[in-house]
Amino acid sequence: MPAFDYDLFVIGGGSGGVRSGRLAASLGKKVAIAEEFRYGGTCVIRGCVPKKLYVYASQYSEHFEDAAGFGWTVGESRFDWKKLVAAKEQEITRLEGLYQKGLNNAGAEILHTRAELVGPNTVRLADSGKTVTAERIVIAVGGHPTPHDALPGHEHCISSNEAFDLAELPKSILIAGGGYIAVEFANVFHGLGVETTLIYRGKEILSRFDQDLRRGLHVAMEEKGIRILCEDIIQSVTLNADGTRVAHTMKHGDIVADQVMLALGRVPNTRGLGLEAAGVKTDERGAIVVDAFSRTSAPGIYALGDVTDRVQLTPVAIHEAMCFIETEYKNNPTSPDHDLIATAVFSQPEIGTVGLTEEDAARRFDELEVYRAEFRPMKATLSGRKEKMIMKLIVNAVDRKVLGAHILGHDAGEMAQLLGISLKAGCTKDDFDRTMAVHPTAAEELVTMYSPSYRIRKGERV
Repeated sequence: MPAFDYDLFVIGGGSGGVRSGRLAASLGKKVAIAEEFRYGGTCVIRGCVPKKLYVYASQYSEHFEDAAGFGWTVGESRFDWKKLVAAKEQEITRLEGLYQKGLNNAGAEILHTRAELVGPNTVRLADSGKTVTAERIVIAVGGHPTPHDALPGHEHCISSNEAFDLAELPKSILIAGGGYIAVEFANVFHGLGVETTLIYRGKEILSRFDQDLRRGLHVAMEEKGIRILCEDIIQSVTLNADGTRVAHTMKHGDIVADQVMLALGRVPNTRGLGLEAAGVKTDERGAIVVDAFSRTSAPGIYALGDVTDRVQLTPVAIHEAMCFIETEYKNNPTSPDHDLIATAVFSQPEIGTVGLTEEDAARRFDELEVYRAEFRPMKATLSGRKEKMIMKLIVNAVDRKVLGAHILGHDAGEMAQLLGISLKAGCTKDDFDRTMAVHPTAAEELVTMYSPSYRIRKGERV
């Protein structure tokens, strides 16, 4: 048998790479993991963790307003952007340390360098030029924001990467995109006092979500003062002498803003990785093609997380890593389960969702029962806020199985996590009906909608 330098070499120090490396090392395997930037990957360093911290920060403007309705008198408030950026940096540095500590305690060798494939089972370390071999190689390098190079003036724009560390909080921002990243940042910047405009080529924001939630969030955002321009695009961006940007749009003329942010999707980090030299195939988007067990076209090489462009979510990358360990090191072939993944949009109000949308379910099932409630949450009765919550259950009329659950409102993400368990377990509407309500909560609506709001037969509402 050939002798390798390592049992496992992991390229990429994000959630999927760190989990696979740490677990393999804890099983006694000789493991090395290489990361060229910072351990923690997109999620910890420039993604969901700092984003959620900024979401919390942006909510305080409304909390201060709402307090008056509950008898509180709140004095003058001021926001310090630089203090938030510094606090964020302190927290992600702490988390980065925990990631490395976990690897170190498990016995993995931690490398701070770019690593590239140079052939089967062979990796070159960029900082030293040294070549090492491994019996198995895991590629978990994630993705990056689409730079949109075809847009004239794209160099004058920022992405979500730069948004976290701007030297100054802009007075105005134009965000291009209609996905969850664009929507979340629009709410963040608006909550921090920035004049915010969202421009999106589609007819409605959040194209993959349930139509009721999409429209409900759109209305709520506009009522807050966020300008949303649908069915329009930025055609070019120019830079003024005073540092402001001018976005030349197709339908709404010129829009002047301190910053223009492009949130137009993400692409896998596969360029310059040496995939061809190792025989690793990619698709038309540059994503690594894998089978049901995360195996690439090259023997001994595996890929996890966003670089495969299967489901771009941190828990999915971690789950895929755990399945890799079960399959390769525990003699328990386990394929990642990508069905019924609960997810959230940390907009204001939030969206929490799991399962099929009404539109998708109508295409797949002959008859549906749709349970829908729209109401003003209890907190809003004293605060005076106009926001409403929307809750929907999509049920297969034949066997009463709940196919989808969708929520717009405060703490929707928290509720979606628990609903994910129910739907994963195959619960029926009868199970929901037998469940006692927790009163007074918004979530009790999920178990007190006893009669369908309407039915859908053969794709038609009846």
